[in-house]
Amino acid sequence: MSVKNSKKKSRTDWEFLADESDEGIDYSDIPKLGPDFWKNATLRLPEKKTSITLRLDPEVIAWFRMSGRGYQTRINAVLRSYIQASRKSA
Repeated sequence: MSVKNSKKKSRTDWEFLADESDEGIDYSDIPKLGPDFWKNATLRLPEKKTSITLRLDPEVIAWFRMSGRGYQTRINAVLRSYIQASRKSA
């Protein structure tokens, strides 16, 4: 965690969570994972992203920023889906 992120106040209600017991957690939609799963499991780390300078129209960046934090991740997702669609049509 960077110093920049650590200065932000958490919006999590830690007191509420500390008072809660695990009894009320509904695990019914989570499949059971047996020994075979863990035997074949591998650690996958996210790929490191490359930082670049990109020139975008003001309207484009404003539209992505309107939806709040993570707008750069959404721009990346749109570009990735464009690549995938282009590969399918080729």
